[in-house]
Amino acid sequence: MHHANHFYGHAHVLARYAGLGDGHPPRINGYVQHGWNIGDGLAPGHPYAEGTPSLLWSEQTRRRAWSVGRRNVTVIGAPFGYLLAMRPEPQSPPQRAGTIWYPFHGWEGQHVEGDHDRLIAQIRQTEPGPVTVCLYWHEHRMRRVRRRYENAGFRVICHGYRGHWWSGTDPDFLDRQLTELRRHARVASNRLTSAVFYGIAAGCEPAVYGNPMVLAGEDPTFDGTARIRRQWPELHGEQVHLPTAVEIARAELGVDHRYPPAALRELLGWTAAVQEESA
Repeated sequence: MHHANHFYGHAHVLARYAGLGDGHPPRINGYVQHGWNIGDGLAPGHPYAEGTPSLLWSEQTRRRAWSVGRRNVTVIGAPFGYLLAMRPEPQSPPQRAGTIWYPFHGWEGQHVEGDHDRLIAQIRQTEPGPVTVCLYWHEHRMRRVRRRYENAGFRVICHGYRGHWWSGTDPDFLDRQLTELRRHARVASNRLTSAVFYGIAAGCEPAVYGNPMVLAGEDPTFDGTARIRRQWPELHGEQVHLPTAVEIARAELGVDHRYPPAALRELLGWTAAVQEESA
């Protein structure tokens, strides 16, 4: 299995939905898109065997992949959509309060550069209720960054470790994220990212504002943040039209492309695993 299929527990979520339980998921026949992006669904710099099936989130991503020459592509929807199907919101959900804020983050190979103090000031000026700041594990481990948000009076959390090279994957990452999102009325970030779309799908009002910060050596392929702001202007601002945001999020997460369990097992190459368990 491509190691990125384990990121954020994606393979584990798909295995649960497909009826394979909570154990270690079987090898997936293909590369599962592991985050929202404006390219062909593949993460720049990750090793990729030519001809490997690409299992993408949305029809729009599939068209972009086709335009750059990839042919073995299938739209399956985001793993987060499968989690929502397994964990529908209760009929009488608890009262939501405040905002969960996701500052743009770096990763093992690239640090993010930006003015956290300026961002903190804008968050405090904009958000009407209590704020939870969710730092990516990379920044959460940086004491100087984490303390800035804590000293500002924000609740600071981390959903867990993404995993890397088949090590350290947190199978409960998305479950933990969904639980937090459903506690809040708003979701916000300084860049349009997966977390914003997840928050919209989980019932939060979205906002994208503040300095987008810079990723060291950021890949300019597909025109980066400038294009994101041009193509999705409706999702940028301190207040966003919710019905429009819901419609866009539904398309970008491929909610309508979600496979039934049996069909998903067949697509991912897991039919034999189910037969072995039932034998």
